[in-house]
Amino acid sequence: MLQQNVTPKLGKRLTKAFFNRSVHRVAPDLIGATLLFGGVGGTIVEVEAYHHTDPAAHSYNGPTPRNRVMFGPPGFAYVYRSYGIHWCLNFVCEQEGSASAVLIRALEPTYGIPAMRRRRGMPDEQSLCSGPGKLCQALGVTDMHNALPLDVLPFALHAATSKPEVMIDVRIGITKAADLPWRFGLKGSRFVSKRFPRA
Repeated sequence: MLQQNVTPKLGKRLTKAFFNRSVHRVAPDLIGATLLFGGVGGTIVEVEAYHHTDPAAHSYNGPTPRNRVMFGPPGFAYVYRSYGIHWCLNFVCEQEGSASAVLIRALEPTYGIPAMRRRRGMPDEQSLCSGPGKLCQALGVTDMHNALPLDVLPFALHAATSKPEVMIDVRIGITKAADLPWRFGLKGSRFVSKRFPRA
């Protein structure tokens, strides 16, 4: 008998109040949550925190046309292009003016997998969203969606239905403040972009 994928149960919807907290509390609390964009998405299994006092944060040197949304109220999407190639999705956190955000690094695909496969041009579910650029391509997120509210469609965020075991490590692909342990991931997940020590 063939085993069929079971659609996971969704938790309560996350509102802007969820993001109106320290970025260091929001980031690990996002692990196990479900991110949907236009009904497509999955379980968040890896994120990174960026605080405005952090030299690696885009907001560190003040507001620019690109990062302006980071200086606004919490609960909005900050989408930017990395290395001129990939779009990256961030969630703005903390009070207005703080300019802190969480980078969504990886998802475990659970909703709209056929659409993600078409967009990514590959059948392998493990590789569909195992990196910030990959997940934006799979979900169809671009700069057109920058500054959109996270609690209004096409975005939908749902809390984890159980408390996950969260792993902690240094962030990836940066040269400034590279020693800060601000990367969080779901223990044992095969969908993360890079394995965590002792995961």
